[in-house]
Order: sequence, then C-alpha cells, then structure tokens
Amino acid sequence: MPVRAVIFDFGGVLVRTRSQDLRAAWEERLGLAPGTASAIVFNSHSGRAAQLGHISDAAHWRWVGEVLGLQDDALARFRHDFFAEDVLDQALLAYVDRLVAAGLHVGLLSNAADNARSVFADKYRILSHFHSVTISAEEGVMKPDPRIFHVALARAGAQPAEAVFVDDFVENVTAAQALGMIGVLFRDPLAVQQQLRRLTGVP
Repeated sequence: MPVRAVIFDFGGVLVRTRSQDLRAAWEERLGLAPGTASAIVFNSHSGRAAQLGHISDAAHWRWVGEVLGLQDDALARFRHDFFAEDVLDQALLAYVDRLVAAGLHVGLLSNAADNARSVFADKYRILSHFHSVTISAEEGVMKPDPRIFHVALARAGAQPAEAVFVDDFVENVTAAQALGMIGVLFRDPLAVQQQLRRLTGVP
C-alpha cells in the first residue's frame, strides 16, 4: 500500500537540544542530580498533567518554581536557559516541504502543553509547513496511547498502513507499529531522511 501521509514528532525530531550544558549548570547550582531538570519539566506528575491538558502550561511552571525554590525572576531565567539550546532542524523542515510538494499529507503529533500551538507558530514558525497538527493537551491523551494516533490518522485521511510515523522514543514508535503504521525511530537526521526517501519515493 503506498504511503499517503508522514507524521512527525516535534521535540527530539524537528527540534532537538544541541547541548545539555545550560541545564547541567542549573542542576549543579541547585544541587540536583544530572537529568533531574528534564525529569521535573517533562516527566513529573505536573509535566504529564500539562501534556494531557489537565493543567495549563503556566500552572505547570508555577509548580516547577515551587519545587526548585525559584522566585519569578530566577524561574524565568531557568526556563529561558532550559530551552535555549533547542534548535530547529532546517534541513529536515526542507524535506518536509518536499513531501508536501509531492502531494503527501504531512502532520505533526506532539506530546505538549496548551502553549504548544503558539510555540510552533510564533517561536519556530513551522505551522504553515504542515497540513495537520495533533497536540496531546488539546486531545486529553498522549503518546503512546493508541487513541492519539487514531486522531492524527483521521486528520491525515489515511489508513495506518498508509502512514509513516517518526519519533525519537521507541515506545511511541512501537505503539504506532502496533496499529499498523510504518514506524521510524529517529536517531540521526540524515539516516531518517534516507529511510523516508525509500518509503515515500520523495528525493
């Protein structure tokens, strides 16, 4: 069955953290073990609640400030530094445009909070490159739950076997494959583009 849709994850695929140095500096300053900052921001009960849309992004960051003992100004600096090394992969975005030009449906599927759509539009200016956007906080369900894949597939107008899904978490790729989608685990941007060329025929 020919591929009709390619659905990309956002964080860790289209936008990646090129250095952990600023996060590590904050962890050292706050006496935290390596990796704790990311665990608090993304994988804590508050982080998951924000990604499920149960609380706002603003409420989540107030909680982060309380946990880390940071007042407003210090919390703003921490938040700035936490994301300062996140960089959009322009080459991969250019390939997204080639997929669109070839007539494929190209979508975004992201576990993210209620500010994600504005981040995509205002900070990274990528919304115009995609036909559909599926955000966990807006749906009340997050990867790897199969329900969010069904939402993304419906927006793409594609059957599972007609859709490629690209993500940097193996559990999300495995969940997509369990539904019959073609899963691509992101590790290296050039390797992923090569895989997508083979799967879609788009050079």
